[in-house]
Amino acid sequence: MAKAKKMLMMTFCLIMVASLVLAGCGSKKEEAAGTSGDKKDEKPVELIWYTIGTPQKDVDKVMEKVSEYTKEKIGATIKMKMFDWGDYNQKMQVIAASGEPFDIAFTCSWAFDYVTNAKKGAFYELDELLDKYGQDIKKNVHPSFLEGAKIEGKTYAIPVNKELPAQKVFRFNKQYVDKYNIDIKSIKTLEDLEPVLAKVKAGEPGLYPVSADKQFKFGIPYDLVNENLPIGVALTDTNDLKLVNILEQPDMMKSFETMHDYYKKGYLKKDAATASNGDEMKTGKWFVDMPDTQPFADNQWSQTLGYPVVSTPYTEPYVYNWSVMGSMHGISANSKYPEKAMQFLNLLNSDKYLRNLVNNGIEDVHYKRIDDSTVEYLPAKTEGYDMPAFTLGNFFILDKLPTDPKDKWEQFAKFNDAAKNAPLLGFHFNADNVKSEVTALTNVKEEFYASLFTGSVDPKVYVPKAIEKFKQAGLDKVMAEMQAQLDAWKASKK
Repeated sequence: MAKAKKMLMMTFCLIMVASLVLAGCGSKKEEAAGTSGDKKDEKPVELIWYTIGTPQKDVDKVMEKVSEYTKEKIGATIKMKMFDWGDYNQKMQVIAASGEPFDIAFTCSWAFDYVTNAKKGAFYELDELLDKYGQDIKKNVHPSFLEGAKIEGKTYAIPVNKELPAQKVFRFNKQYVDKYNIDIKSIKTLEDLEPVLAKVKAGEPGLYPVSADKQFKFGIPYDLVNENLPIGVALTDTNDLKLVNILEQPDMMKSFETMHDYYKKGYLKKDAATASNGDEMKTGKWFVDMPDTQPFADNQWSQTLGYPVVSTPYTEPYVYNWSVMGSMHGISANSKYPEKAMQFLNLLNSDKYLRNLVNNGIEDVHYKRIDDSTVEYLPAKTEGYDMPAFTLGNFFILDKLPTDPKDKWEQFAKFNDAAKNAPLLGFHFNADNVKSEVTALTNVKEEFYASLFTGSVDPKVYVPKAIEKFKQAGLDKVMAEMQAQLDAWKASKK
C-alpha cells in the first residue's frame, strides 16, 4: 500500500514537472518549496550566506562538502561569502539598500545592526517559518535567546545558541606569563596591568605587549542603549535607570587616561587606532588583550592559535541585549527561497554533522577525529579555515577539543543560568523620531572611539572634543527621546 502511494505521488510529481516545463512557468519560490517529500526529486537551489570574519581560503572547499549534505537533506546548496570584521557592516548595508538578492546573513547588535535593519524591513519575518520548518530550533535554542530576539513581538533572526552573558577577561600569551613568572590572578583592573606590561616590554624588545586594533574596547561599567552611542545606565543602576553620557563619567576618563599612558609607553603599536587586525596573533608576539569569554574559552583559543593562552576575569558576567543579540542569522526580505533558508538554519542548529562541518572544516584536512565527540585541529585549519565559531550556529552540538572537560556543555548551561541581567535587558529603543541624529552620532563615534579606546590620543584634549561633537550632532535630543521611552518601559514592567 505504501509503495503504491509512493509510486502514485512520484507519477503525480513527474506530471506536474512536465506540465510546468511545457507551460514555461513556475516561480522559483514554488520550486524551492518543492512538491515532493523526496528531496532528491527537487532541483537544488543555491542559498547565499553572508557572514563576518577574516576571509578564509578554504571556505569554498568546505562549502562543497556542506552542499553535498544539504542537497540530500533539504534540496539546497550553500554559497558562503565572508567580509572582514571591519568591512562587514558597511558592505552589508550597501547590499541590503541595493536590494541585491541573498538568503542568509549574520546580524547582531554590533555589526549589520539587527534591530535597526529589522525595522527597516531588511529581514524576513520568521515566526510562521519557525512554526513550519524550525521545530528543531525551538527545541535546541535557549528560550531566553528566542525571546530576546523578538522586536515588538516578532522574530526577524535566529540567535546562535551559545553563552548568554558577556564577560571580559584579560587574556595572556602563556609563554610570557611563564617566562616572567606573572601571577595573572592578581590582575583585576586595567591599572593592575602596568607593572607586568613594563616587565614584558623591557624583556622583549620590539614587542607591543597590548594587542589592540580599531575594534578594541576595554571593559566599561555601563549598559548601553545602543552600542554605537555613548548613552547608557550604570550597571549598578537597577532602579532609577537614569541615562548618562558615558564620556562625561570620571571612571571612563580614568580608563582613557590609563590607555593613553600605556600608548605613550609603547605598550600598544603606533597604528592601533587604524589597524584592522594584527599579525601578532599568528606570530605570538603579544602579551595581553581583552576579549569576551565563555566557559573553557582558553582551550578553544589555545587550539585555534596553536599556542597556549590563559585568562582571568576582568568584568562580571551580565546578560545584555547585545549579548542576547550578539550573534544571529537573519533571512533576507528579498530571499527567493525563505523556506529553504529556514530549513537550512533548522539543520544548522540541530544536525551535529552539519554544524561541525561548518565549524571545523573537513576531516583529515582541517582536523582529525579523536572519538565520537572530540576533534583535534590540524595546522591547515589555522592556515585555511580559522572560522569564528560564535557566528556559525548552535554551540551545544559542537565537538569538543582534547583539552575540554567532558561536562563542557553542562558548564555552559550553568554559566548561562548564573549571570545577572543587565538593567536595560528587554528594552529596545525605537529611533524613528531621531533617525538622522542617530546616523550623525554614529559618524562621530567612528571618528573618536578607536583613538580614545586605544589610548592613541590625549583624552584630556579629545574627550571634550568628542563630547562637543556629539552634542552638535544631537546627543541631547536622542538622550531625551531614549529616556522618555525607557521611563515608559520601566512603568510598563511594574
